[in-house]
Amino acid sequence: MGIFEPYRAIGYITSSVPFSVQRLGTENFVTVSVGKGFHIYNCAKLNLVLVGPQLPKKIRALASYRDYTFAAYGNHIAVVKRAHQVATWSRHSAKVNLLLLFGEHILSIDIDGNMFIWAFKGIEENLAPVGHVKLDDKFAPTCIMHPDTYLNKVIVGSQEGSLQLWNISTKKKLYEFKGWGSSISSCVSSPALDVVAVGCSDGKIHVHNVRYDEELVTFTHSMRGAVTALAFSSDGQPLLASGASSGVISIWNLEKRRLQSVIREAHDNAIISLHFFANEPVLMSASADNSIKMWIFDTTDGDPRLLRFRSGHSAPPLCIRFYANGRHILSAGQDRAFRLFSVIQDQQSRELSQRHVAKRARKLKMKEEELKLKPVIAFDCAEIRERDWCNVVTCHMDTAQAYVWRLQNFVLGEHILRPCPENPTAVKACTISACGNFAVLGTAGGWIERFNLQSGISRGSYLDMSERSNYAHNGEVVGVACDSTNTLMISAGYHGDIKVWDFKGRDLKSRWEVGCSLVKIVYHRVNGLLATVADDLVIRLFDVVALRMVRKFEGHTDRITDFCFSEDGKWLLSSGMDGSLRIWDVILARQIDAIHVDVSITALSLSPNMDVLATAHVDQNGVYLWVNRCMFSGDSNIDSYASGKEIVSVKMPSVSSVEGCQDENSSEPDVHRTDTVPKDSSGLPTFKQQIPDLVTLSLLPKSQWQSLINLDIIKARNKPIEPPKKPEKAPFFLPSVPSLSGEILFKPSESTKEDTESLKVENKTKPDIPVSQFIQLLHSCAEMKNFSAFTDYIKSLSPSTLDMEFRMLQIIDHDDHQELDKRPEYLSIELLLDYLIHEISCRNNFEFIQAVIRLFLKIHGETVRCHTKLQDKARKLLEVQSAVWQKIDKMFQSARCVVSFLSNSQL
Repeated sequence: MGIFEPYRAIGYITSSVPFSVQRLGTENFVTVSVGKGFHIYNCAKLNLVLVGPQLPKKIRALASYRDYTFAAYGNHIAVVKRAHQVATWSRHSAKVNLLLLFGEHILSIDIDGNMFIWAFKGIEENLAPVGHVKLDDKFAPTCIMHPDTYLNKVIVGSQEGSLQLWNISTKKKLYEFKGWGSSISSCVSSPALDVVAVGCSDGKIHVHNVRYDEELVTFTHSMRGAVTALAFSSDGQPLLASGASSGVISIWNLEKRRLQSVIREAHDNAIISLHFFANEPVLMSASADNSIKMWIFDTTDGDPRLLRFRSGHSAPPLCIRFYANGRHILSAGQDRAFRLFSVIQDQQSRELSQRHVAKRARKLKMKEEELKLKPVIAFDCAEIRERDWCNVVTCHMDTAQAYVWRLQNFVLGEHILRPCPENPTAVKACTISACGNFAVLGTAGGWIERFNLQSGISRGSYLDMSERSNYAHNGEVVGVACDSTNTLMISAGYHGDIKVWDFKGRDLKSRWEVGCSLVKIVYHRVNGLLATVADDLVIRLFDVVALRMVRKFEGHTDRITDFCFSEDGKWLLSSGMDGSLRIWDVILARQIDAIHVDVSITALSLSPNMDVLATAHVDQNGVYLWVNRCMFSGDSNIDSYASGKEIVSVKMPSVSSVEGCQDENSSEPDVHRTDTVPKDSSGLPTFKQQIPDLVTLSLLPKSQWQSLINLDIIKARNKPIEPPKKPEKAPFFLPSVPSLSGEILFKPSESTKEDTESLKVENKTKPDIPVSQFIQLLHSCAEMKNFSAFTDYIKSLSPSTLDMEFRMLQIIDHDDHQELDKRPEYLSIELLLDYLIHEISCRNNFEFIQAVIRLFLKIHGETVRCHTKLQDKARKLLEVQSAVWQKIDKMFQSARCVVSFLSNSQL
């Protein structure tokens, strides 16, 4: 698989599939499609409550009923109960386009005009449809609806412009509406009986009486585009909401038969769905711009206002970077939005404000997109000054100034940085010093200038008198960087010249030529290495102090889009338009891993903890996360899962961590199927290799092994104060037989005297108690000299059960004439001592074994004291325990001394 394994995708809110809304109790839930999966949001706060499984293909239609979600993909329909796929309906021979919840049935229509009727009650037993209707040949269905009070009847709209009324019970066409000469794009039933609204591709809305086939009123959109969504209000107001392909939502008053209000900048793309909540003045809209919005009609003039929304990038991200120790990701997209995504909690994701863009757009009667800043092409951030002043600086496409942002308040800063006002050119590169006080900007004209972030005032420019223009570079500046002590500033020009400057004095200290045009540079402040990418597809590493090239990496076959260092500086990650992601070992000077994805990576960032990698891809609006297997695998040898020079094809991360059924014709590997961490019977990872001189913990809950130590205290605390009282009216009970396993065994209802007599005879012939599983496993593992199965078994036992197993081995009658060495209890105690010696010497399950030793000595300590052979084994256990613990304590003591020295020293 490779070092990085697909995890999940973030930033996806909805796609171009209409949503499904349902009410459960007092709350409303909306199910939206996100590519091959679906999300369910609680409409009260639009918080994510459930993520569906990943399906083999993109979802084309959705329907929901209570815990069930029905998703059409390709020729199939997946039936999902909460987050688990329980069935797949496969009868269509063409792509399914429409789904409709119809009582206890689901109606599905494909592009060939086949309508199947499915029953989802008792779905596990029957996967066949209960009915099939074949629509007319020259009838391409586009929408389907059920008119209220029309029993077993549906209306289907077509691309040809006609509507048909079908009875799905008799499977007959009852009536055909001629239409209005335009393709029907949407239709919806109204609260008034016999009345429906039909939206056409020519922008007209027809409110029609289907009982008399009469048109009641016609509305026309002022803007061009098809009517893509319709919704009637059900709270008493005679309102009809319509959505257009231009992203505009129009509100029509049905009583006055005129336009009431228009939401011009509702969405940036076509409206996919509209829905009025029952008995509420709230309208929900979804669009192909990756957003869901809720509008409330509570103003005096009747115009709606935005109540709440969830949105992501409506265009692919250009630059991404981890922030806040890997908890957040800063993302700049082609949609002119600058966003902050949360890796941990999805509702914390938000767009950074550009200062009242919506209000200014309404005042100036312009689009919000026209007032927003141009797309960000480069940015840098510094967390050290987040609470003091602006700590992010951004460069924008074809913009001669840079902007600063205050991430503490998620807003655009008050200062605008304008380098070289005499001859302004577009800002191409930026960086923030390690102290967070200064920002350095590089322009397309070769000018480099330093600014103070707190005041926004220029603090000098970097000039090279040897250049013809007396600028820093003779051409575009492709990158600038500062070292960790504000001693050096490094800049790179498009023509391949790299220069090192004195940060404070702004004097040129040294320079060298790469020999070809540079594309991008990245500087690692800890190890002082500068990585450069040139148009010859070669990555070069330079030591800026020694002024020489130290590494050279070749392997990409197409343009390198982005690259970054790991936090410790040992790895260099690079991506290219060839679809590959390569990991280079800086120390060993070789490629250690390479993966190939179907969609090329355009930007990447590795978290400071090196546990998560974030990537952005071509034509993908989300940010994709990959996990570092080195952090979560017990195998310390990286070569065991790294591919080396070979390129391994990997499936991209999905929006869901749950995988649905796989398509039979799909040859892509399942990204969620991993065999890197083997699981034992207790569900906990076992590590193949152990770090020398260290111990491995059991990963059991703390309460489980601590309860072994304090079991007597727990029993005394939980001891009942009063004896149990017999209920006044006790129900009948079945007599049961006690068993060693704890399972209830019921006596037969009719037992004869012969059965009871034979049972007494058997009890007389079998005086010995059956051996428990605890003792059986102990003896069998001792014979094989492998106690792993026995350890797994006792780890699965509850503290009280393990205490009972130990007490069953107690030797009470020490004065018995039978030879002690041959007693089964004595042999089991001896084997237990051997087991404890073995486990301590292996240094596995350390804290759990310590609790077991304490429980063993507490119960069998007197028996061990009275017998010489057991004393010898106990003495050996003490020696092994002391040797293992002394090594651990020595390392602890070394760490304690260092901490004590540093804490007491005056720095």
